[in-house]
Amino acid sequence: MNCLICGDIQEINIEGDIGADPVWCHHCGCNLDIEDLPVSAKLIKELVQWAAEYGNWIDWDVDQLRPGGLELETRFNQKGLLLSEEVQQELGEEFTIRFIDSNHSVIYANHL
Repeated sequence: MNCLICGDIQEINIEGDIGADPVWCHHCGCNLDIEDLPVSAKLIKELVQWAAEYGNWIDWDVDQLRPGGLELETRFNQKGLLLSEEVQQELGEEFTIRFIDSNHSVIYANHL
């Protein structure tokens, strides 16, 4: 896998974010092109669908946690962890995959 800044990398983070592919360079934080991730098309599709759900627990118009937001974010994180494990399985020991969970609900809940 190639990072524009770090070159050839073997350490990858899986993390949701708005409008970004869920694949990141562990070293510099650069967002990577998911199409370059050497995994199955099925897994790429699942990652893209998962990433599209990022932030569904926040009402962005009023910048507040939605009702049931903590549960929504927890499910998002659980799915992300499972997908990260699948990525690790498909890539094997040559790569290190880390899942970075979302913690926005905790931040928003503390401001209520």
